[in-house]
Amino acid sequence: MNTIIKLALCIAPTILTAQTENLKQSPVDISAGIQTNHLWRGLIITDKPMVSAQATLGLNKSKTVQLGIWGGTSIANEADGTHYKEIDYFIRYADKGLSIGLWDLYNSRSEAKNGAYGVFNYSKESSKHILDLRTSYQFPQTFPIRVEADVLLYGPADAIYTVNGEYDKNKHSTYVEIGYPMIQNSTVNLNTFIGSAFTFSGEKGNYSLYGDGKDNFQVVNVGFTASKDVNVFNKKIPVSLTTMWNPTNKYARVQIATKLF
Repeated sequence: MNTIIKLALCIAPTILTAQTENLKQSPVDISAGIQTNHLWRGLIITDKPMVSAQATLGLNKSKTVQLGIWGGTSIANEADGTHYKEIDYFIRYADKGLSIGLWDLYNSRSEAKNGAYGVFNYSKESSKHILDLRTSYQFPQTFPIRVEADVLLYGPADAIYTVNGEYDKNKHSTYVEIGYPMIQNSTVNLNTFIGSAFTFSGEKGNYSLYGDGKDNFQVVNVGFTASKDVNVFNKKIPVSLTTMWNPTNKYARVQIATKLF
């Protein structure tokens, strides 16, 4: 009996692998992760630990064009009783280092305190949605700099209002980041980054969403990310540690993150 059990344990992984190999390649992909907080372009979206998940649908055979949904939620309430919850929709083209995407961001953190605004509400006065145009380019290994440029196209959170509290126009806050890999192909890799924010108008009162409102062009995100694979039950789990400083808003954070699958 023991011999049969040992034999079964030996051949089971082979059978499972063979079953996986016989499955058709799906146009849908999913992933999930967990992290100690949520940092975004130098902003602290939540200081609470959070889980996130993403699903994508490839619209062509090579999956260079994708529709996707990204969602995140914290595992505890903030001090003011609100709870971070976000669901984003996007369409993205990515190929040969170039990525262009349009994201619809919907952070409903304040709903629990102030009442639901409605996920289908796109009113310029009360919507919680932000339309975000994201572009990036990863240069070849001979010059491995990554450049990112993002523009907020629409959303009351990034708008200017009159003295009477009426909607006037959108700021179109712009975020530009440059990243450089200091250490690659090692047991621990190290990537550095610096991000700045501004608006194209440069008018006082029309400064970036990411800054403190005192100047137009401001450095808001400086730091590094160290990453490595950790062996857990003979499986490699990617783990990263990001340290971020925001020189403009004068705070700093450390984030530990891992991809579950």
